[in-house]
Amino acid sequence: MLETNLPVMDDEEGDRVPAGLLPVMDAHVHIFPEGIFSAVRKWFDVHAWHIRYQMSSSELFEFLLSRGINHIVALQYAHKPGMARLLNQYMAAKCQEFPGKVTGLATVFPGEEDAEIILKEAFDAGLKGVKLHAHVQCFDMNNDAMNRLYECCQTHQKPMVMHVSREPKSPAYKCDPYELCSVDKLEAVLKNFPGLKICVPHLGFDEILAYKSLIEKYDTLWLDTAMTITNYFPMKETLPLNQYRPDRIMYGSDFPNIPYAWDRELKVLQGADISQDNLKKICWGNGVNFFDVKSGV
Repeated sequence: MLETNLPVMDDEEGDRVPAGLLPVMDAHVHIFPEGIFSAVRKWFDVHAWHIRYQMSSSELFEFLLSRGINHIVALQYAHKPGMARLLNQYMAAKCQEFPGKVTGLATVFPGEEDAEIILKEAFDAGLKGVKLHAHVQCFDMNNDAMNRLYECCQTHQKPMVMHVSREPKSPAYKCDPYELCSVDKLEAVLKNFPGLKICVPHLGFDEILAYKSLIEKYDTLWLDTAMTITNYFPMKETLPLNQYRPDRIMYGSDFPNIPYAWDRELKVLQGADISQDNLKKICWGNGVNFFDVKSGV
């Protein structure tokens, strides 16, 4: 569980992506309009850690791209009903500022009026999938409202990034992720919607071993590494990445909402006991396949 006043790491940051990892896609980068970003930072200051990188959306894209990140997957999520359309319009506009370099995902608040129409509009505007966050949006992934969203994404062949792992949990959330989230609940979705691609961030923390087994069982499930390979959180389960199915793991940083150097995870990957071929899958190829990225490097 997240505690308040978690440390900010004063680790040294590099000025470039380690050459041996290139090309690199960061599959987990957050953007928001400035007012929402400011509110997110204040929430983290009170309930988690101080965010080290406090930038606008355009600034953080420029920061990562200038340091050698080849492609960025940008995520956001609606905190309440009625805001998804504006967020999706904002995301589409930001992607247009960085053509060929940013893949933007839509959001929607599960159960809100016209949720499927909101998603279809976003897909028509060029957004390439949807991001949902059970801890913030307090949805049960097996209810009817979610089933309609799964069907919409499956029909339009768009992937979903869903934070449905139980951690990192905070008492400041309005719902208990341990009641809403479990591997068993997600497996029911995978069975019921076999054409839907899903990524669960943070390696499924804190059901690490169970999620490792699930990606071995289902070809439609991916995991990302965000914040779970940096030795920041205390974790009851850990596994070296070389024990995972290499074609179902994606590098993602959680930038800019992190308390340590932007390249901390990349340095871990650089030093990992992983073959060059599998590193290229984790850092690039798996993201290309999941998000259907067309741009070159």
